[in-house]
Amino acid sequence: MRERHVTRAAERLFLSQPALSHALKRLRESLDDPLFIRTETGMQPTPRAQALALLRKGLAPPAMFSPANSTRRFTLATTDYFEEVMYPPFLSQLLAYAPDISFSIELITPDVLSEGLEQRHVDMVVGLDSQSALPSGVIQTPWMDEELVCLAASHNERVGEALDIAQFAQEAHVELADISGLLPSNIDSCLAQHGLTRRVISKNLNYIAAARVVALTEAIMTLPRQMAERFVTMLPVRLVEPPKELPALKMTLIQHGLYANEPANAWLYEVLTEFAKGFNHQKEKSLPE
Repeated sequence: MRERHVTRAAERLFLSQPALSHALKRLRESLDDPLFIRTETGMQPTPRAQALALLRKGLAPPAMFSPANSTRRFTLATTDYFEEVMYPPFLSQLLAYAPDISFSIELITPDVLSEGLEQRHVDMVVGLDSQSALPSGVIQTPWMDEELVCLAASHNERVGEALDIAQFAQEAHVELADISGLLPSNIDSCLAQHGLTRRVISKNLNYIAAARVVALTEAIMTLPRQMAERFVTMLPVRLVEPPKELPALKMTLIQHGLYANEPANAWLYEVLTEFAKGFNHQKEKSLPE
């Protein structure tokens, strides 16, 4: 197949030309196909020979992924929480031993979950809260949990240092819009279990815009602690302890089953998993005694 020439192929295999011709004859008889036809441009494979070559290639073990030598560009669909808080240290760690790997960051949308993963426009969805309804074929695995807190304006005298669930429901709220269109609100589900509802005065596309709304109004917002701590240093806002009934943010990794075992994707999944373990360890070390 590679040489298109019996004599050259025999030399590559350290066989005599007659020995290779005899072996090729036995193979033709076994498969009931000429396999190679002599043409003006040399020996050309028949369709069956080409199919056998493809089958051999498909059944061969996949090549190992070498991050140190790869120039692969991965595309991650993610939340702005991951992009702001986790992505910079994640990329910094990777570049230390995979200097030529790069990433593109996209928003999580319905198209990403339904088509982007399957058509491989996106390699992995990172940080989406756990949910029950996802398109068929995708694999969702737990990744990292994060504590939720509330944010209120420094001038907001309605809200103290902590909120019980009744007062929490009474306050005006700012929240992030669910671009994916698939994620039910865990906060609203929690309130419904206690016979409560809330009023959302603004749905924003990113955390910084939502935090600025909070800083200028009497509304509160609920968000991951590490993101909220950043806003305290940037805006006239303060942290408020949320009701104990609110669930934690349970982030996941989502990939398509078609590519989960592909070496590059398997490596990406592994490094994201290991990063989450180290990230959680750093959070525990930073907690007050």
